[in-house]
Amino acid sequence: MTKPQKVKDITNTKYYFNRELSLIEFNRRVLNEAKLESHPLLERIKFCTIFSSNLDEFFMIRVAGLKSQLSAGINDRLSYDGKTPLEQLKSIRKALVPLYKEQEDILLNYLLPKLREYNFKLYDTNELNLEDEKFIEKYFLERILPILTPLTIDSTHPFPRLINRTLNIAFVLKESLKEKKQSRLAFLQIPNVLPRFIKLSHKEGNQFILIENIIIKYANVLFPGMNISTANCFRVTRDADIEIAEDEAEDLLIEIEELVKSRRWGRAAVRLEASGNMPSYLVEMLRKTLDLHKDDVYISNRPLNLPDFFFLDKLALHQIKDPTFIGNTPIDLQTESSFFDILKKKDIFVHHPFDSFTNTTSRFIAEAATDPDVVAIKITLYRTGGNSNIVQSLKKAAENGKEVTAFVELKARFDEANNIIWARELEQAGVHCVYGIIGLKTHCKIAMIIRNESEKLKTYLHFSSGNYNQNTAKVYTDVAMFTSKEQYKSDAVNLFNYLTGYSNYDKWESLLVAPNSLENDLLEKIEREMKLSTPENPGLIFAKMNQIAHRKVIQALYEASQAGVQIKLLVRGVCCLMPGVPGLSDNIEVRSIIGRFLEHSRIFYFRNGGEDEYYFGSADWMTRNLNKRVETVIPVFQANIKEKLQEILDIYWADNSKSWKLKRDGSYEALIPTESNPPFSAQDFYFNQIVSEKK
Repeated sequence: MTKPQKVKDITNTKYYFNRELSLIEFNRRVLNEAKLESHPLLERIKFCTIFSSNLDEFFMIRVAGLKSQLSAGINDRLSYDGKTPLEQLKSIRKALVPLYKEQEDILLNYLLPKLREYNFKLYDTNELNLEDEKFIEKYFLERILPILTPLTIDSTHPFPRLINRTLNIAFVLKESLKEKKQSRLAFLQIPNVLPRFIKLSHKEGNQFILIENIIIKYANVLFPGMNISTANCFRVTRDADIEIAEDEAEDLLIEIEELVKSRRWGRAAVRLEASGNMPSYLVEMLRKTLDLHKDDVYISNRPLNLPDFFFLDKLALHQIKDPTFIGNTPIDLQTESSFFDILKKKDIFVHHPFDSFTNTTSRFIAEAATDPDVVAIKITLYRTGGNSNIVQSLKKAAENGKEVTAFVELKARFDEANNIIWARELEQAGVHCVYGIIGLKTHCKIAMIIRNESEKLKTYLHFSSGNYNQNTAKVYTDVAMFTSKEQYKSDAVNLFNYLTGYSNYDKWESLLVAPNSLENDLLEKIEREMKLSTPENPGLIFAKMNQIAHRKVIQALYEASQAGVQIKLLVRGVCCLMPGVPGLSDNIEVRSIIGRFLEHSRIFYFRNGGEDEYYFGSADWMTRNLNKRVETVIPVFQANIKEKLQEILDIYWADNSKSWKLKRDGSYEALIPTESNPPFSAQDFYFNQIVSEKK
């Protein structure tokens, strides 16, 4: 067979996928999980809801950015595949419309009807009997009506400012008197303090009606003396990306707090979602008023504001949910010895959520907070979640007189408000809070504990691919390492000095740090793999991460493939690299695993001519990670942890039940088990290990 001729122009845009369309492909795979009967019913509904939540963020950030470029008159072909902003917006619309229809079909025709078999029902108002109507009328008058604020539109009442992602009802009203036929418009924003699901408490089981249906049924109480011609739900999505001139902000915390408020109210609309029965003239009026293009309008017959349906996960319907589980406690920590005594003898590796976050990371910080020999704690906090044990331990440590420094990333998207709240709590408890490096987000995950031992200071470290968040640690897969090895100490100390003070330190001894050295280090390792690769002993790059979107890295991988290096990539989401192109990327295979847990760990392996190198850390191979964030990638020197990382890579590559292979056209093809290759799921493998060990 003739060997394909090498592609010479590896920069040609035809060899790259569009980032936005790749992200839509990821969400297509998420939605596909809602169709699989292998998932319990409520989990399938959850995937439908996650799909909507993901698209909300996609519009608020990615689409909003393209629309801003368009309004600024930018027509350059800046995307990886050489599209203008307008061309990308049109492609996005074309890709999303059928997915909206598919989601609607799954939810209305399969999932919600199926719930009735488990004594759950969502009622329409035309399904209510007399007793139901008496109940909801009383509920409306006593529990809903006093909170509602209808807003009319006329010469003295302009179009209202609608909060981002809230559910609204548009009413077309007419005077009751026949001689007055002029129509009037009114709007009602359903307050977030009201529950979306109203339980019909006089009925057995989980019988609900959505609040918008109650309001519409009794809207005549809101507009006495008027006839209600139509009443239809709609929802507005706004630009939510925060931009701040940090060097001009005297107080970053206050500045971001104000910008978070503006995200809800004052930023440009980027999408209008309207119920399917809304008259076209009303849709058009809303579109023009919101200054939207016709392609920014999405009509749907399913309930709007679908993220509210996460409520269903709270119901006691355990027979149609994933079984709950508690992660393992690593065997080395199943003793009464202190964490620090254990780490003096050996390093500890953990794989969340299969290893318990509470009994590892939370315990590590909690012990430090009360240990009399601990003198200082330093930690980076990107997302911690609500009621954080980590935050409580840091407060306790400060109250116990320890020197505690928390590097708080206020710009963690959509967690800014939460981060502001607990950052102030930490400050009040005596924790030194540092709020950012100008022009960069701090995304690295590291904790450093300094202990006074025999009149010498001993450093203990925690490195992770995931956040210090006990909630996401139950549903995100991440890897982490606890160590007291001296070879990491100097870099950790200098990293925190870089984060909290003025430092241009760039002489990293072990850590790969962005934006200082990580990009060059990565490119050098790929180039080294090329140089060491031979036909008899080809090089190998094996990596697992969330996303790939960095031109230099992709081009380096293309060149490595051309040199015969075998490249195996597990990429959960966006991938702008095009695999399988003869003479370019025919030695590259890309797979994506979508399952119960969100794949979040980043693991990197380089064969290095037989001198195997393993790394893990916080950084994907994206421009934002390598050039615009502070990231750490940690080399692993310990043989047992190298074995663990290799096992994870191999187990995930062996998955043929939840794995998708990226094709040359940008679509993904599900791997299918065969007789010789029976069904195997990586996540189920680790989950079942826990179950069997606990028996």
